[in-house]
Amino acid sequence: MSNENNDLVQLSSKKFLGLCVLLSAGVLWLGARQPLPGWVMAAEVLVTILALFVTGSIRYRLDKNALTYGAGLVITATFWTFWSPLKKAAVAAEGGSFGEALWHAIRHHALTFEGINHLVHLDTMLFILGLTFFVAVIAQTRLLETISFGVLTKSRGRLVPTVAFLTAVVALASGVLDGVSMIGLMIRTLVILLFLAKAKDDSVIYAVMVSTVVTTVCGMYLAYGEPPNLIMKANLHPHLDNAFFLRYCAPAAVGTYFIVFWNVKKRLAGKKVDLAKLDLLDRHTADVRFLQVSRHGEMITPLEFALAHADDLGSHKDAVLKRLHQGVPLGEALVNEHFPREKRIRLLDKYLDAGLADTLDDYYVHVFGRNDHKADESAVQLARTMDRVAGERRFAQKIGVLSFAPFIGLLIVHAINHDIPLFVASFAGFAVAFLGIAALPKTRGLALKEAWHEYKEYLFLFPLFLSITLLQKTGFFDLISQLLHVGIDRLGAATVGYAQFLFCTVLSALLDNNVVADFAGRALLGLKVELIHLFAMAQIAGYALGGCWTHIGSAQSVVAYAFIQKEVNPRFTPFQWIKEMTPVILEIAVWMTIVVYGEGLLLPWLH
Repeated sequence: MSNENNDLVQLSSKKFLGLCVLLSAGVLWLGARQPLPGWVMAAEVLVTILALFVTGSIRYRLDKNALTYGAGLVITATFWTFWSPLKKAAVAAEGGSFGEALWHAIRHHALTFEGINHLVHLDTMLFILGLTFFVAVIAQTRLLETISFGVLTKSRGRLVPTVAFLTAVVALASGVLDGVSMIGLMIRTLVILLFLAKAKDDSVIYAVMVSTVVTTVCGMYLAYGEPPNLIMKANLHPHLDNAFFLRYCAPAAVGTYFIVFWNVKKRLAGKKVDLAKLDLLDRHTADVRFLQVSRHGEMITPLEFALAHADDLGSHKDAVLKRLHQGVPLGEALVNEHFPREKRIRLLDKYLDAGLADTLDDYYVHVFGRNDHKADESAVQLARTMDRVAGERRFAQKIGVLSFAPFIGLLIVHAINHDIPLFVASFAGFAVAFLGIAALPKTRGLALKEAWHEYKEYLFLFPLFLSITLLQKTGFFDLISQLLHVGIDRLGAATVGYAQFLFCTVLSALLDNNVVADFAGRALLGLKVELIHLFAMAQIAGYALGGCWTHIGSAQSVVAYAFIQKEVNPRFTPFQWIKEMTPVILEIAVWMTIVVYGEGLLLPWLH
């Protein structure tokens, strides 16, 4: 064990994996004498899922990859003690060889795409891999910032219509692209707009939090955006297709968007960005970010930059941070606080570009000194540079927009013919989009780095998917399906569907919603198609909503919570998150109640 910051204790991954190896050996030893009952494996899976929550929430932490891969080893050993005697008996009855049957099973499930896909959702996970890289490249073209500031100009600086349009674009994109990637783009763009409008910190925090709803619940209208949706679609194929998501999930998503918009509008009503007084760099936000990445290999907001260079700012740090929170540009804040010119130049060099640092500093000195003539001269020089950068940016954006053609085209082809893997679409989109930034070494390096960093957060799912698939082989989900039938007969489909919505909401608030989707969806196999549609919609609504309720319910919540703690309020707590989110969660839950019960009551009439 080793102590880390904030008194956290990181448990040893190597020791845990070693313990799991010993436990696996013990399970095989016991199973050789007496096959273990199926409930043992169900208990192991349940303990693994709960351990993910516990070891990610308390003082004692364990790497989630070590946890799931170690536990997966134990669960696989338990499955062997359950499966091998049954297989030996079946092979003996047919007069075959157990060794040949075992080799056939290993060859199919470990060496063929179909077999691996059956065990761990390989097609879905590869699609997410390609999609993650695809979105990371699109992000580097600064397309979202360009659209947002174009709308801000058209709306004459009014914040509410700009934010409404931004959230609508992100909600639509989240149905097709990865919601985890989209929330990172949305948060950064949204925060810049709010700071320019001089919104208070509590409004900024609230906007960041409800971004999780926009990228999860509002994006549930298609399968491709959210990994849990893809998992449900894979488990319940061919009953869940795009027509299902549009018919059953789109109403819930659209209603949720208007609820979010109404709540955000109340907090931002009357807020406006004074375009006439807008800083030069703020008027070229997309170009500034594009230039930062191409020169320095990172995209950083003024606030993030100031925090990262707190030691350089020294005693000026708090005053500069306060001005940045008030919407004052970085260069102007440094000048206003009489930060030494030599140090200002070095910081502006690191923030933007060495060739612009002197000119940029002169611009802010003259703005602060109200020397309009000198300021205009500097502004002209800076604008010329930005125009050159804009040309590179627009080229990358055109290629990025073009890349959606093969992506969407192959999604349609996959929908027509499922023999063509889904992941081909996302990799094709990524390959074309990458051409737009291929000539920019630091830009493409950042895109690949960020994409892989994000995808690593999904690696812990592989052994979990394997464990749940093996658990299905024991007949565990057949028992749950039987319980569903009993509930439907006694309580009615609408009530059981709503109970599933509530169950998935609460469970996803505590656990990763990818796991909830895989676990809950398998219990629907064997039901009538109309019941599968109703219950699948209820589950999707539940794990999407529950994933936003807490700071650990989904990957989007984890991203948003980390951003708030790092960039806005380091003292922001999980309890504050739940307190702020609960009212909007309850409002959306009311709408979901209407949708789920409405579909349930209409079921006899429609079928």
